[in-house]
Amino acid sequence: MNILIALLVGLIAGALAGWIWKGSGFGILGDILIGLVGGLIGGLIFSLLGIDVGGILGSIIAAVVGALILLGIGHMLKRA
Repeated sequence: MNILIALLVGLIAGALAGWIWKGSGFGILGDILIGLVGGLIGGLIFSLLGIDVGGILGSIIAAVVGALILLGIGHMLKRA
């Protein structure tokens, strides 16, 4: 069940990050992948800052922040 929740959070976070970044998502698999990696990045950053994210909404927020950071890094590397 936890895997399904993680995939759902990843899908939502990836879709939101794609919508914020470029106005549309990256497809279902792309959204899930970006959201899952973003969740790891966001969770790490929030824990380093001492911010406790609880529940699904907090997880989605952390994943969106992480996904946006991931997309920003990818964009900078693409331009270089």
